[in-house]
Amino acid sequence: MSGSPAIVARDLVKEFVVSHSGANSLKTTILWFRRARVETLRVLDGVSFDIARGTCVAVIGKNGAGKSTLLALLAKVYRPTSGVIRAEGRIAPLLELGAGFHPDLTGLENVFFNGVILGLSRKEISRRIDRIVEFSEIGSSIDAPVRTYSSGMLARLGFAVAVHMDAEILLVDEVLSVGDLQFERKCIRRIEEFRESGGTIFFVSHHLDTVRKVADRCIWLKDGRIEADGDPAEVTALYEDRMGR
Repeated sequence: MSGSPAIVARDLVKEFVVSHSGANSLKTTILWFRRARVETLRVLDGVSFDIARGTCVAVIGKNGAGKSTLLALLAKVYRPTSGVIRAEGRIAPLLELGAGFHPDLTGLENVFFNGVILGLSRKEISRRIDRIVEFSEIGSSIDAPVRTYSSGMLARLGFAVAVHMDAEILLVDEVLSVGDLQFERKCIRRIEEFRESGGTIFFVSHHLDTVRKVADRCIWLKDGRIEADGDPAEVTALYEDRMGR
């Protein structure tokens, strides 16, 4: 965990522009055109932190607090409105069920597709494919289009791909909450192995027990700002106390 941080955020702001026209048809669109109202939503408001290499950091908060937006900025899905967010090293993002998967391609084809996007060659992916399929536990369904997969199968395959890509930073958004308890425990063990090998994990979760089990540090986002940052047991206890269980 020495050296420069794996992730740095400085005065990070992200805004989205939303138009409220009140229109739901072509006719009402024309009638409402001049009365349309534009609203700027500030989802993240001056967020700053450093994440040390080899640590596992959880982000908690109510829906709309900015958690998933923060991960999307790290994955370069969005650009910040202002401020800086920087990650050092290859990132494996697992942001939502089926993200990056093409529904008409098979599971196997999607593994190769995602691997190439993450910067691996076909030869490198081929060396990992057996381990990925075994970890995902989806068996012969690897040859079926992913549009036929259940949410649990998507989660298992997505996680299996992410943790076998030799990334240095793993971004995970609520995926551990999908699937059976046995697979969740398997994912937690793999996260521990990833961290012990020097990898950095940044994950969003509403499951506070999971946060307390696997995280070294917890950041509580509230209304786009950091409300608390520190020991997972202390931050989650404060969150439960203030927000109600």
